[in-house]
Amino acid sequence: MFFKSSQSSASAEQVVNVLSGFFQLCPAQVKGWVETSRKGLTITLPFACSSRSDELEKRLSEVADKVELQQKVAFSGQPKRAHRSIRNLVAVASGKGGVGKSTSTVNLALALQAEGARVGILDADIYGPSIPIMLGNSQEHPTSSDNKHMQPLEAHGLVANSIGYLVSKDDAAIWRGPMASRALQQLLNETLWPELDYLLIDLPPGTGDIQLTLAQQIPVSGAVVVTTPQNIALADAQKAIAMFNKVNVPVLGVLENMSYHQCEKCGHKEYLFARDGGEHISSHNQVPLLGHIPLDIHIREYTDSGKALITERPDSPLSQAYGAAARQLALELYLHSLKAPQAIDISMQND
Repeated sequence: MFFKSSQSSASAEQVVNVLSGFFQLCPAQVKGWVETSRKGLTITLPFACSSRSDELEKRLSEVADKVELQQKVAFSGQPKRAHRSIRNLVAVASGKGGVGKSTSTVNLALALQAEGARVGILDADIYGPSIPIMLGNSQEHPTSSDNKHMQPLEAHGLVANSIGYLVSKDDAAIWRGPMASRALQQLLNETLWPELDYLLIDLPPGTGDIQLTLAQQIPVSGAVVVTTPQNIALADAQKAIAMFNKVNVPVLGVLENMSYHQCEKCGHKEYLFARDGGEHISSHNQVPLLGHIPLDIHIREYTDSGKALITERPDSPLSQAYGAAARQLALELYLHSLKAPQAIDISMQND
C-alpha cells in the first residue's frame, strides 16, 4: 500500500492503530482494511458489525479527516467452491436436542441481519424441521419456474428453505440416512439463493449421516456448537466438537444457551442449569465462547408465534445477547478466513 504524502501516511497509521484497538486485533490483521486516495481514507470492514459504526466513526474522527467507512463481508471457505453467491456457510450444531439450537440459529441470523448483513437459513434438520414455524411462514411453499430449482421463502428480511416447506406438517420424513443426506444436498444445491453474506445451516442434533454429509460434501466455513451449562449437554457438545475436528471443519465458537434466568423486577440472576459450563468446554477445546444467552419466556413466545424478537425488541437483554454473539461469530469467521487460502472477487463491467 502506498500513500501520497507523509500526512496521509501518518493518518493511515493512526487509523490502523484505532482499528486495532477498537476490535482488539493486531495491526497486521486490520491494515488491509484501509485504502488511501486523493479524497481521503476508505475503510472496508470485512465482517458484519454495523451497529458499532457510529462509535467507530467517532474514534476515527479524532485521528483523521475525510474517512469513509463501509462494510463488505469477506468470502471464506474453499477458493474454488460452488455457491459463489454465498460468502460464508456456517453450520449451527449441537450434540443433543433440546438445547435451543434452532432458536439460536434464527436469532443469530436476525442479529447478523441487524448488523447490515444479507442472511439466509438452510434448515438441515430433515426429521424435525422447526425453522418454518419460527419464521412464521410454515404454510408457504417454494415456487419453481423450471421444475428444477426452488425459490427460497422470505420472512423478516431473511431467506430460507426447509423440508418443512415441502412436506405436510402432519407427515413424518421416515427416511434412512442416505436419503436424508441426499435431501440436504438438494435443499442446498437446488435452491436459488440470492447473494448472501452468511448462510446459517441448522443441523439436526447428534453426529450422524447428515452431519457427516455436510462436513464432507458441503464446503462450510466453520461451525457453531450450541449447548446449555449442565454436564449432560456439555458431554454431547464435546462429541460435536470432536466430530468437526475429525473432519477438519473449524469450530468458530460455543454458544451457551439458557445460561441463567434474570428476574425482571429485581435483576437477580438464577443459574438454573449450573454455571460456567460454556467457559469450561471452550477452554478445554481452545475455542471462543461466543456468549451467554439468558433463559427468558419471551424467546419462547416469539419463536412459537413466528415473530422476530431482534427486530421488535432490539433493546431487550435477549436481543443484546444475541447481537453480541453474532458480532463475535462474524469476527471469528473472518479471522479463520485469514488462515485459509483466500478467494478473490471478480466483477465484469461493460465499458
